Amino acid sequence: MARKKIRSIGILTSGGDCQGLNAAIRAVAKTAMKSYGMDVVGILDGFRGLVENRSQRLTDADLSDILTLGGTILGTSRDKPNKMPLGGRTVDMTEQAVENYHKLHLDALVCIGGGGTQKNALHLMQHSDMKIVTLPKTIDNDVWGTDVCFGFDTAVQIATDAIDRIHSTASSHQRVMLVEVMGHNTGWIAAAAGLAGGADVVLLPELPYSVDAVIDAVVERKRSGKRFSIVAFAEGALSSQEAARQAKATEKKGAKKPSLPGPHPEMSLSQRLTRQIEEGSGLETRLTALGHVMRGGTPTAADRTLATVLGSEAARLLAKGASGVMVGMRGQTPVHVELSEVAGKRRNVPPDHPWIQTLRRLNICLGD
Repeated sequence: MARKKIRSIGILTSGGDCQGLNAAIRAVAKTAMKSYGMDVVGILDGFRGLVENRSQRLTDADLSDILTLGGTILGTSRDKPNKMPLGGRTVDMTEQAVENYHKLHLDALVCIGGGGTQKNALHLMQHSDMKIVTLPKTIDNDVWGTDVCFGFDTAVQIATDAIDRIHSTASSHQRVMLVEVMGHNTGWIAAAAGLAGGADVVLLPELPYSVDAVIDAVVERKRSGKRFSIVAFAEGALSSQEAARQAKATEKKGAKKPSLPGPHPEMSLSQRLTRQIEEGSGLETRLTALGHVMRGGTPTAADRTLATVLGSEAARLLAKGASGVMVGMRGQTPVHVELSEVAGKRRNVPPDHPWIQTLRRLNICLGD
């Protein structure tokens, strides 16, 4: 039987925003329209827009001048089709999402997002006849099956710029300066920015740290005549004691991360670490949390290029009738990874990664 021609596709962006989303939207849509004669529909605000049937037909005019824009012209949300908050309760809206896909006369859908988006896309495919291809975006760089996600390079550049700026004030005041970067579960940003920014201590979620080891490192730098120390750490980095408490609490309560009691329970983990370093070292210590600043602004050339290559490849795959795959990157080559292999997995920083080995050879404290 002849394969059905793909005439109309939808695009949605889901999860947290990041740089490169608009570049990806543009690449998918322009390739689909200009190379394969497809109609392209933008689904607004992620899977919620699909459930609520909110969309717009994309034209050349919509795609003009968006390559350099941060954020997403389609809007985004973290809502899941099978766990949609509605009227104060959580409802499975999978059937409605599928119904609206058909109401829009779509032949395929491109879902752009992180780990949660990959799971949601697989869920829709498993419960319908929808054709779906996904793209990996997240500043955390933790989507399994690809060497790199778009958004990561820009976030690392922003974090590195911040560390560069903090160096001068740290030196002027002889301070220990903590720079908190995003990364709930993985330390890709902290490792890369720590290397590029010349941090003296780098703390990652993958390597529980000893507070005493961190204190010893900054005190030793002071003794050797250094005027300051820079600590770059991921927001999800935990001390050995905190990691043990979390593991024990998670074992009792299930997979959901519990809150972490401990010294100074009124403080966040980053504030607590700042207090511990100051009290333990006797050195003036200050905290800067970059937060959502890392997600905003113009994407770097590397992120624009990556998003454009992956987006264009997604449109090419759809034209061939492909479905159920994520388009990732291995080296300089796009690869197609089965969604069933990607969903539910996370790409952590390996302890023998070249960045980790380099940090150790430079005698940069990793807290372990």
